[in-house]
Amino acid sequence: MVDVVTIGESMILFQSLNDSSIQYSPLFTKSVAGAESNVAIGLTRLGKKVRWISKVGDDAFGKYLLATLAGEQVDVSNCIIADNEPTAIYFKDFKASQDPIVYYYRKGSAASKLNKNDIQPEWFHNTRHLHVTGITPALSNDSAEMIIEAMKVAKRNHMTISFDPNIRRKLWTEEEAKSTIQKMIPLCDIFMPGLEECEFLFGKKSTDEYGELLLNMGPRLILLKCGADGAMAYTSEYMIHKKGVFVENIVDTVGAGDAFATGSLSIILDLQNIDMELNNTTKIKSVIANALERGNRLGALAIQFKGDWEGLPTLNELTAIEHGESVITR
Repeated sequence: MVDVVTIGESMILFQSLNDSSIQYSPLFTKSVAGAESNVAIGLTRLGKKVRWISKVGDDAFGKYLLATLAGEQVDVSNCIIADNEPTAIYFKDFKASQDPIVYYYRKGSAASKLNKNDIQPEWFHNTRHLHVTGITPALSNDSAEMIIEAMKVAKRNHMTISFDPNIRRKLWTEEEAKSTIQKMIPLCDIFMPGLEECEFLFGKKSTDEYGELLLNMGPRLILLKCGADGAMAYTSEYMIHKKGVFVENIVDTVGAGDAFATGSLSIILDLQNIDMELNNTTKIKSVIANALERGNRLGALAIQFKGDWEGLPTLNELTAIEHGESVITR
């Protein structure tokens, strides 16, 4: 049984070797990055079985991407390899005292040409849960239709679904983003927005107003990311708030939301029957609280490392951190 299938584009990330502006840097490091693959890698490191679905070019970048994920024990056997379609790349440009600026080169990429006819039954074979984001739907109308159809197929296969909007405003217009994401919210069981994303989608409101509004749209559990203030969970029965983990030295904030999704899902996936138990949120109140705590902890760990997923821990490492145990290094 596969715990999670996730679908979405991953890219090759280039960033300056010495953290200088890319305008002047002569040397770059190469890595893999993408919201869905970040979560896939994070969950496999925590002992979950994950299948990642995408489309990559039949080029050196595509081969490197697949090899990297396979090396992290992610199942990539259902990925599509396309002739004459490039694997996307992007650059991070680090600036003093601010989040890195991101430059995408993904128009016309292999993954942007995914469409609902690409969906195969084996994508969902023996799988409990689907995790999607709002990034891949932003790539093209076809890819948006494909993700929405995948959510519907997952529902027909009695799977639960989590959805992180992960809004990338450089990829589409505000109107397109709002319209598509609001179509996707009713299809998921667990919705994982950030405060800024809620404000973008629905205007400025209180956190409780966001919680009520989103629950009325269909999801059974709202996990609301509040940055340094931690995170909040909303169900039809109650609200839980867990404080954030203090970080003294922030290196790179990109990937923090994916790390939160990884941590929170790793707890929820331990439930024997997610679908049934999400209907009895009072019974699993402690599970949801633990999910928030672990999500906050992984988010804090992620921003202390350069790269989108490289700082994510293994289950043994995380268990030691959660229990305050020192790690034997020699």
